[in-house]
Amino acid sequence: QVDLVESGGGLVQAGGSLRLSCAASRRTFSQLRMAWFRQAPGKEREFVAAISWNGGTTNYADSVKGRFTISRDNAKITTYLQMNSLKPEDTAVYYCASDTSRYFSGAYYTDLGSYDCWGQGTQVTVSS
Repeated sequence: QVDLVESGGGLVQAGGSLRLSCAASRRTFSQLRMAWFRQAPGKEREFVAAISWNGGTTNYADSVKGRFTISRDNAKITTYLQMNSLKPEDTAVYYCASDTSRYFSGAYYTDLGSYDCWGQGTQVTVSS
């Protein structure tokens, strides 16, 4: 069983927008912190954004602040990443992640080690 499934990636021109979705398989994910990470070719996976279990707090990497917005709909157990003003350097595989060890957690954790459940990733390519 796959717990997290991302969708919404694709090819877009610089300055364009995309919305990624992460659908969870179980209702318990509505009580967990969720995050987005990305990995560009030849680079390490990096933090993009996180959201608390109830959507009350969010946290962003400096590189995407003001351009990306993370949100969630717990009724649909789905997390979103709205990406605007995309740049070629945003090109990467985007991964949805969750921390299944901490319920009702805030959005403070940005390191890979704080997340133990990952989706398969969705490719985002931004052309110049």
